[in-house]
Amino acid sequence: MPNFEDMNLKPFLQEAIRSIGFKSPTPIQEAVIPLMMEGRSTIGQAHTGTGKTHSFLIPIVERTDSESGEIQAVITAPTRELAEQIHAELLRLVENTDIRTGLYIGGTDKQRSIDKLKTQPHIAVGTPGRLRDLAEASALHVHTAKILVVDEADLAFDMGYVEDIDKIASRMPKDLEMYVFSATIPENLKPFLKKYMEAPQHVRVGERRPVAEGITFPLVPVRGMDRKKKLRDVMKAINPYLAIIFTNTRKEAEEVASWLSGQGIQAGQIHGDLTPRERRKMMNRVRSLDYQYIVATDLASRGIDIPGVSHVINFNLPENLEFFVHRSGRTARAGLEGTVITLYEPTDNDAIVRIEKMGVPFVHRDVKDGEWKELKERHSRENRQKTDRQLDDKARSLVKKPAKVKPGYKKKMEKQIAEIRRKEKRRQWQGKGK
Repeated sequence: MPNFEDMNLKPFLQEAIRSIGFKSPTPIQEAVIPLMMEGRSTIGQAHTGTGKTHSFLIPIVERTDSESGEIQAVITAPTRELAEQIHAELLRLVENTDIRTGLYIGGTDKQRSIDKLKTQPHIAVGTPGRLRDLAEASALHVHTAKILVVDEADLAFDMGYVEDIDKIASRMPKDLEMYVFSATIPENLKPFLKKYMEAPQHVRVGERRPVAEGITFPLVPVRGMDRKKKLRDVMKAINPYLAIIFTNTRKEAEEVASWLSGQGIQAGQIHGDLTPRERRKMMNRVRSLDYQYIVATDLASRGIDIPGVSHVINFNLPENLEFFVHRSGRTARAGLEGTVITLYEPTDNDAIVRIEKMGVPFVHRDVKDGEWKELKERHSRENRQKTDRQLDDKARSLVKKPAKVKPGYKKKMEKQIAEIRRKEKRRQWQGKGK
């Protein structure tokens, strides 16, 4: 098994990695770290929880010259929380060194950031919009940085940040090394990648196992009930350490949290309309376990690390089904087990089939009087109808129309078909031992 000691990292970095508790690199780290050490632009395609953050932080820190007065690497993240998390992990790696870092995110005092930039950081981490603003104000000297990391690139594209990243990259050296990390590579993102990356290395990790082991996926029918009441039924049947209830919109998140409050359950809220101060305060309260339930939009499903999540509840399926995997990735982290409960209606069937094809093994369950009960396999009726049609086709193929037809021949044929169908059905049941 490979280990970090084989990578010939600087002693302080080896010590930092040991203090974090890492013993051996994850597959994405094993693949990406050597490529970044050689300066080879790379696309790292991996889902949440694969260790990709350290796959780019470790080689960046290893390659940073602390005696230089220039910026050497810029790291962009699409959300403030993710940028803060990346910077926090970076600080753990550079502790007790002369490597300077800077965090630049929206919602903070821009002028204060500009004043502090009289001394440039060696490594800059931030959201695309704020990094672009500081670069265009000639406060952040990105033109000296040869390394650009774009984390959660598909989410950055969805949130409209690619233009900001483009403006940052256009100010950087021609021999720019770009490292792009993303769960998926949408077609619309490819022109941007082609503009800055010539024959990049493409590392794919975990494509065949998009969901972590140790997760169970109960699929709970709403069956015409009020969806909030069904959610309450589910909540009565579980006792989570911490549960995230995912909704598709900010308005829905507020409505669900307000309804739960009326039921005597105080739930935290995480969505894009919170002010930076409110979001920071909320995340601190969540990490302090002030809440047993959090109602969140998909902002919280990408990159934000909320420790101790034992349950995820999909109040509804995400509009972008890829986010089902990201939502699920909030639980069963660090080898723990987790439960992802999904409320659904018949209109969701096509989406559920597509999620199943992504490797998600749903189990069909319901809740009654606070107790879980197993339901028939979701496809049982559909499969039964399909089997009946197959039996009918087989029986009809065995009964031939007579060469000379006589009155009543059709009734006689239908009787023969029915008899063959009965015999075949009886044989199938006997084969099942029933």
